[in-house]
Amino acid sequence: MLGARRLALELTKRREAAGLSREEVTRRLEWAGSTLFRIETGRTKPQPRSVRELLDLYNVTGAEKEGLLQLARDARKAGWWHSFRDVLPDPYQVFIGLEEGAVAVRTFEPLMVPGLLQTPDYARAMIRGGPQELDPDEIERRVEVRTARQELLNRPDRPRLWAVLDEAVLHRQVGGAAVMKHQLAHLIEMAEQGRTTIQVVPFAAGAHAGTTGPFVMLDFAEPTDPTVVYLESLPDGVYLEGASDIARFMIAFDRLLAAALHPDQSVTLIQRIADATG
Repeated sequence: MLGARRLALELTKRREAAGLSREEVTRRLEWAGSTLFRIETGRTKPQPRSVRELLDLYNVTGAEKEGLLQLARDARKAGWWHSFRDVLPDPYQVFIGLEEGAVAVRTFEPLMVPGLLQTPDYARAMIRGGPQELDPDEIERRVEVRTARQELLNRPDRPRLWAVLDEAVLHRQVGGAAVMKHQLAHLIEMAEQGRTTIQVVPFAAGAHAGTTGPFVMLDFAEPTDPTVVYLESLPDGVYLEGASDIARFMIAFDRLLAAALHPDQSVTLIQRIADATG
């Protein structure tokens, strides 16, 4: 999915450099009105032949053209999550694909443990109690997806994970006391790993920069891949890539860090709540 996003950005640049509007490109290629919009926003993975038509129209030639055509071929390769497409909505598949390619993940959660840090039992209880009515098989498939997502934290090139949690997350007994106790122990274990930082905004902090809800910021290695903010919502998630939007969330995350306990103090608080659970 990251390849599709990079291709979308590159094709948009080439169109703008050619001085063409989307409407003009659509008219000249005799495409449906939404086709180019979906390609340039990364909502679809175009066939290499469609990319070739665009590049010919934009007068892109030589090695540059071949490189973009190869990017189009690579973008169409299915990720591991493709086998779970029966239970995953398209927006969530996009998020998983972007998460797979991120070099850093910054997340704030006011109500639940972030998916990358959930135990299977906690994830199962969250999915079962969530907004959708799912049968047991669907629940288990989604638990499998969440567990598979977490494998990226075991890779040698794993992303840097920085999770800020409201203290309420630690007190909400998802799945019961035993499940929650295990989940809190898992948070402590993950916090002791390299490249994972967990901080808690305590109740004593009062109002803070995260009171409007959860968000995830994904950073990428390539300068051509700007940061993405993901906001989970019903029915579909929302992606923000505009510079002004990203700047607002960077400020919000910095303010959350200022309100949060130091990582060591956060682990101490998690341990204290775990000891009092059950």
